[in-house]
Amino acid sequence: MLVAFSVAPSGTGRADGSVHDAVAAAVQVVRDSGLPHRTTSMFTEVEGEWDEVFGVVKRATDAVLPFGSRVSLVLKADIRPGYSGELDGKIERLEAAIDRRAGDE
Repeated sequence: MLVAFSVAPSGTGRADGSVHDAVAAAVQVVRDSGLPHRTTSMFTEVEGEWDEVFGVVKRATDAVLPFGSRVSLVLKADIRPGYSGELDGKIERLEAAIDRRAGDE
């Protein structure tokens, strides 16, 4: 399965509203997990089996808790039994389709 998630604290008391330290704590949990992952400016994607992926999401959320009075978690999952390597595979298929379209023009 692939899970894209974003976790951030609110009620941090920081005048600039920045949450980068909290997000860094969450991303470190993902990196330490050993699961395939990718972090972008808005989400972190993790690939693996249900229990291991959701365990990482829980630990990442727990890592953010000390940074504010509450935590927001946004999550989207792509559950496709029997498939792995989709973190990169989906992007490769997309790029190939774009290349084919460009060749048709």
